[in-house]
Amino acid sequence: MPNLKDLKNRIASVKSTRKITKAMQMVAAAKLRRAQEAAEDSRPYTKRFNAVMAGLAASVGGSDSAPKLLRGTGSDQVQLLVVLTAERGLCGGFNANIAKLARQKAQELKAAGKTVKILTVGKKGRDALRRDLGDDFIGHVDLSEVKRIGYADAQGVAKDILTRFDAGEFDVATLFFAEFVNVVTQVPTAQQIIPASYEGGVVEEASAVYDYEPSEEAILADLLPRGVSTQIFSALLENGASEQGARMSAMDNATRNAGEMIDKLTIEFNRSRQAVITNELIEIISGAEAL
Repeated sequence: MPNLKDLKNRIASVKSTRKITKAMQMVAAAKLRRAQEAAEDSRPYTKRFNAVMAGLAASVGGSDSAPKLLRGTGSDQVQLLVVLTAERGLCGGFNANIAKLARQKAQELKAAGKTVKILTVGKKGRDALRRDLGDDFIGHVDLSEVKRIGYADAQGVAKDILTRFDAGEFDVATLFFAEFVNVVTQVPTAQQIIPASYEGGVVEEASAVYDYEPSEEAILADLLPRGVSTQIFSALLENGASEQGARMSAMDNATRNAGEMIDKLTIEFNRSRQAVITNELIEIISGAEAL
């Protein structure tokens, strides 16, 4: 039979844990509202930007004068995987699901004879992939000191990627992040950013005719680097909302589990105490009868 003091200590410990998880749930809920608004506000801009870029890319086509970021290097031998995750844990399977998708992609590429390089943004992604793919790491971006993601943070990541592309370190770059749907649903997503792919964008209507100055190629050469930054910024915002939604859900589950455990331990404590009292009464009655 469990010791009453041990049961009382366990109940007190679980109650303390429940207070912590409840507080974390409330903090995540407050952060989620801001993060969700930021992610949703960025979607119209990103969608419109992609539509304009899709129209420009369609007009340039496979021209030799097209910018390198659009036409690529002509090869897909060296693949860069840019894995965006959180700096902190305690958010359910959010980080693990993104890392799992990136790991599967890396394994598929290696099986096809491709060279894989990995750039991580966020501590948890680096930790999750280090054991299996540590030899493929080429860099890490630490955003642990960033309280609120801004466009400048995305530009810093994009500059690193573009510098490596200009140096010929890779042929194709793919972004891994979680698209925010709601509090309980975050979809791990892979999005190619180099060569620029705007197939998902809505091309402008055929009736709309534009004259570009100086030329489509020159405009694309200026906008494509911004497009990489925009895609990374949008992914970071989606990740931010997904992280807080996942943490809120995880802490809610933890709070409920703690409550259930407290109820079970309380019942066990009461039964044990009742058994002790019953034994003491039996001893007293037996002693009285003996006298």
